Amino acid sequence: MEMVPSEENQLVPKEIENAAEEPRVLCIVQDTTNAKTVNERLTLNLPASTTLSKLFEDVAHKASYVNGTFDLAWGKSGDMGSLDPSSEMSLTESGFEPGKRNFLQLTDKDGEQPQIASDESGTAGSSGLDDSSQERFIGPLPRDGTVGCSSDYSSPSYSYSSILNKSDTGYVGLVNQAMTCYLNSLLQTLFMTPEFRNALYNWEFEESEEDPVTSIPYQLQRLFLLLQTSKKRAIETTDVTRSFGWDSSEAWQQHDVQELCRVMFDALEQKWKQTEQADLINQLYQGKLKDYVRCLECGYESWRIDTYLDIPLVIRPFGASQAYGSVEEALQAFVQPETLDGANQYFCERCKKKCDARKGLRFLHFPYLLTLQLKRFDFDYSTMHRIKLNDRMSFPEELDMGPFIDVEDEKSPQTESCTDSGAENEGSCHSDQMSNDFSADDGVDEGICLDSASSTERALKPKVPSLNTSSLTFELFSVMVHSGSAAGGHYYACIKSFSDGQWYSFNDQHVSKITQEDIRKTYGGSSGSRGYYSSAFASSTNAYMLIYRLKDPSRNAKYLDCDDFPEHIKHLVQREKESEEQEKRQREIERNTCKIKLFCMHPVKMMAMMENKLDVHKDKTLREATEMAYKLMELDGAVPLDCCRLVKYDEFHEYLERSYEGEDDTPMGLLLGGVKSSYMFDLLLETRRPEQVFQPYKPGEVMVKVHVVDLKTHTITPPVSIRAYLNQSITEFKQLIAQTTELSAETMRVVLERCYNDLRLLYVPNKTLKAEGFFRSNKVFVESSESPDHQVTFTDSLLWKLLDRHGNTIRLFVSLPVQSPGTNRTICQKVGGDTEECSEGSKGNRNSVEAILEESTEKLKNLSLQQQQGSSTSDSQKSSDTSDFEHIESPSPSQEPDSSSVSAVVAVDNRELENRIRAASGGSGGGAYSDPETQFPGEERSDSEVNNDRSTSSVDSDILSSSHSSDTLCNADSGPIQLANGLDSHSITSSRRSKANEGKKETWDTAEEDSGTDSEYDENGKSKTESYYLYFRAEPYAQEDGSGEGGQKCVLVNVDKRITLSAFKQNLEPFVGVTSTQFKVFRVYANNQEFESVRLNETLSSFSDDNKITIRLGRALKKGEYRVKVYQLLVNDAEPCKFLVDTVFAKGMTVKQSKEELMPQLKDQCKLDLNIDKFRLRKKTWKNPGTVFLDYHVYEEDINISSNWEVFLEVLDGPEKMKSMSQLAVLTRRWTPAQMKLEPFQEVVLESSSVEELKEKLSEISGIPLENLEFAKGRGTFPCDISVLEIHQDLDWNPKVSTLNVWPLYICDDGAVVFYRDSTEEPMEQSEDERNELMKKESSRLLKTGHRVSYSPRKEKALKIYLDGGPVKDPGQD
Repeated sequence: MEMVPSEENQLVPKEIENAAEEPRVLCIVQDTTNAKTVNERLTLNLPASTTLSKLFEDVAHKASYVNGTFDLAWGKSGDMGSLDPSSEMSLTESGFEPGKRNFLQLTDKDGEQPQIASDESGTAGSSGLDDSSQERFIGPLPRDGTVGCSSDYSSPSYSYSSILNKSDTGYVGLVNQAMTCYLNSLLQTLFMTPEFRNALYNWEFEESEEDPVTSIPYQLQRLFLLLQTSKKRAIETTDVTRSFGWDSSEAWQQHDVQELCRVMFDALEQKWKQTEQADLINQLYQGKLKDYVRCLECGYESWRIDTYLDIPLVIRPFGASQAYGSVEEALQAFVQPETLDGANQYFCERCKKKCDARKGLRFLHFPYLLTLQLKRFDFDYSTMHRIKLNDRMSFPEELDMGPFIDVEDEKSPQTESCTDSGAENEGSCHSDQMSNDFSADDGVDEGICLDSASSTERALKPKVPSLNTSSLTFELFSVMVHSGSAAGGHYYACIKSFSDGQWYSFNDQHVSKITQEDIRKTYGGSSGSRGYYSSAFASSTNAYMLIYRLKDPSRNAKYLDCDDFPEHIKHLVQREKESEEQEKRQREIERNTCKIKLFCMHPVKMMAMMENKLDVHKDKTLREATEMAYKLMELDGAVPLDCCRLVKYDEFHEYLERSYEGEDDTPMGLLLGGVKSSYMFDLLLETRRPEQVFQPYKPGEVMVKVHVVDLKTHTITPPVSIRAYLNQSITEFKQLIAQTTELSAETMRVVLERCYNDLRLLYVPNKTLKAEGFFRSNKVFVESSESPDHQVTFTDSLLWKLLDRHGNTIRLFVSLPVQSPGTNRTICQKVGGDTEECSEGSKGNRNSVEAILEESTEKLKNLSLQQQQGSSTSDSQKSSDTSDFEHIESPSPSQEPDSSSVSAVVAVDNRELENRIRAASGGSGGGAYSDPETQFPGEERSDSEVNNDRSTSSVDSDILSSSHSSDTLCNADSGPIQLANGLDSHSITSSRRSKANEGKKETWDTAEEDSGTDSEYDENGKSKTESYYLYFRAEPYAQEDGSGEGGQKCVLVNVDKRITLSAFKQNLEPFVGVTSTQFKVFRVYANNQEFESVRLNETLSSFSDDNKITIRLGRALKKGEYRVKVYQLLVNDAEPCKFLVDTVFAKGMTVKQSKEELMPQLKDQCKLDLNIDKFRLRKKTWKNPGTVFLDYHVYEEDINISSNWEVFLEVLDGPEKMKSMSQLAVLTRRWTPAQMKLEPFQEVVLESSSVEELKEKLSEISGIPLENLEFAKGRGTFPCDISVLEIHQDLDWNPKVSTLNVWPLYICDDGAVVFYRDSTEEPMEQSEDERNELMKKESSRLLKTGHRVSYSPRKEKALKIYLDGGPVKDPGQD
């Protein structure tokens, strides 16, 4: 090795000297394989030439892992693409950026954790550990937010004593699908129950009888096997939920874990019918209790037997402020009887009368597995909200249930037997029956000992020889914990293993060891005492379900080992292992697969650019990848395989970067730069005809799309792509174009469109393309002719006008009103100009070749151009500089259809006739007009695309271009007729006569001072004709979506978007059938909302291609006019806002004048016959009534008005009280607590904003003494509805202010709502039933009025498990 001197004059290897000069790559690696290391990161600063395989070795050394047992993936990429550990590519070639931070994630390999290197391996030696400790530093890393309950559980008041790796605990976690933590907790508990797990293993699935996908026991069996044998950190539960009949939406619904337990057990019982496991759930989980009533006079007892699967224990008795302190105390309350006396007396069958009695529950039998549900979720009737009770409730590790058992096996002669109701109350003892029926305030004599007889019974119970106290000792092994509130939260399970007695936390995918101290932290409550409010400040993480197992050595089972599995389970284990191996191989393939976007222009389908995704293994060659792309794009039969090749492509710039000549056998991984999560480029499958040769694309070339412009026909051809170099001169570039287009380079003009509508003439011969602003992908327009247009300044030339029109033309879809006659009425004329009825040929029946030729020839003879007069000038004179566009007005629909009013611009070339002949002969022409977008896919819409079917030679150089379709006139008695060019269409083409370079808005639009709309009339009321016209062409079209049914007619309009709305409306007149002042234009947005366009001087520049417009009949607004919606205000109706009419108010009009104009409309349309003094107008802000408008107020002077304004009309009971703007009108409403009732609204008019005056007025109308009157401002929108259950305490009564216009009232305008009451009046006393009934009525009332009900519970989806594989959907539902 060659040695060179370093700065310290020491000899160092030359490679190291050079490496010090090369750029370095900073890699930051986050270890996500372990909960303990997830917040740690490794930093490596490596030379850019380091290979990927060396990177893996360095990371293994730093992390003390065995190389090859972990994966590295990009940390900032959404696709999480993995790196190849065997690649010899350098870091820079693999996508690492020198000088920047490159984030990586260290992840499990094939679902297995990395192996920790042993000391012998050298990676954990003393020096290695020192390096690792220096390089590894701990710090908070930004973590992506997770959804639902899938995040790791964390609580500031909760910490596990240790968090161990999967390999240390030996247990496997469950992946949270979204919000399925409740399911994971129950599944882990069942898995850790030896008796349930072993019984499930002993059940054998018969595939011939049931589909394995929908078999719940089979999927549970598979899941338990994976939990016991898998090497993964966590496994999915999707197969289990699929067997429940759930779809992906169920994963986003959180349910109660106790509810899930009930539903799942029911489903298993149904599935296990007529099998050995048919009674398994009852054998393990079902207990029995006696529900009895005993007469206190004669001792007669009536009872029945109920079964239960779990015991619901009340945390806090109803109405009490203190919670039970322990499970034993709650159990004692559960069996404590209540006395039935007074109105609740019991009718004794023996006494034949109503007597005092005791009602209660006694346990007869406890199940082997005892489930206790702590009822932490309750309903607070004071706030009308669901709440969670976080009070402390302790529970023992061993629970003695002996004191709670009833050992009386035989019925007393004084009792009446009832049938066993276990079938009726299957699976539970209802919490509604048991939770709230027992009060802590019962007398002492109502404890466990009922009377002398029952005391003797209770005293003798422990001495009964048949009762073995030890047999009723239960051992705690599962605590299901809920963290959160009643609105939602997170479940996890703390479970004790019966194999080693160790407690573990099963928190979704994380399993860790915990201690008894961690179990005690789930009791709930707070560390300090806070009295009655302890629950509000307590920890929200507490136990919700407890599961105990009976301590009985004769019954206590152990977990089955793999060697003891039944044969069918061993076969299942083998299948699962093979499946895992297959998944592992598939992941390996995925890790080595390049995924890249693929594009192709199909040579036959003639559609837009097709897009797909090509997945190709990195070792596949370019030739093999081309075959795959060929099949993917379905080119078989359209083009031979040898006429296709893959090239590097930039979709964004539509740029072909390079081709791969001579690299057919090169692996794709090498061509694409390795396997990456995303690529900065794409691939294009290029095709050619057999006689063509592929052109090589070299890096550094630029692509140019060339459009040829024909000045004679005013057409622009679809683009032809050529490739050039940035260092080529304009002269060389023209020669290149000439070779491709066969145009003359000497007379060629080249125009570059650098960006939208930015046209630049390239006229400097020696200037390079780079200097002219060419980039990767460019668009140019070329024209080569002997036309004198060459001599004209470019911005004044016809070429510029064509390109300008091409760049500014948009396509709009216009829906016409049903009455519109414009699209289906035309005039058929004879030579003499007389009108005749349209023959069959005009109806489309003349489809022979001869008929079409004859019709076309006749039309050319008979139709001529008509010169239109200007609005204030004599006959307009044509000039040669306007041969492209002509100043033509739309024919008025009111004109008589004589020969002088018929005007059409028609010319047909041979191609058009050929198209029509082919269409008539059933050829492929598809009609006279073919959609240009089906011809040139993927290209910009040009003039040729707009008019490509009408491209003709000019009839006269001084008349309008023949590329435009002909005018069509309207006649109610005529049907549609095809004009000479085969189209039933109307076209107006005209242009501004100003210089093109003065084409700013101000040159053809006069800005008007406007307060909402522009006018189509001048000051004298005459129509203002546009000084300059822009391109407009329209023709009928049929809507594909069927939305045009019911007589709806539609027009496809191609128009210059610089046209004003006023001119646009005038051009639409022939189609609508009325003048532009008699219809309105509405723009339709994506959500089908319509908004009226009223600013007539504004252009259509905000519109874009394929926007939709709806035309509606109705008078358009003049200058200073505003469209107004009038609503009736009905303050005491359930629906206080009712729409009446649409009307028009004008600037300068008084309120009284507007009322006078309204009255006839109200009478005709609403049947409201009102006197002008008996109603008022007032401001409307959404649903709120505001300022009262006085008759003398003037719009725009006293009252601000705007477009689409809304006002309230209020009918008065008497004369108008409001006389001045200084007055204040307040809507008041009395609240009567004694009747729990709100009185109707009454208006109070105040002379000032004084609180004292308001109270005096309220006292006057109500009779409440002034000193007892209290008031409060209403909340929300009018009518400020509020429940009568909330109003008394929720509103801010009697605020301490002297004026109304200050906080917290802020009553500054008319229409404010004020509630008032008598402070001495107490609320009505109600029983619980009366309160519940009133709550239902209020809920119904408020929902009907559309107001939010604050106590309405969150709507939840019922938890269901479908035994037939899924819910049956209503076929009528979409």
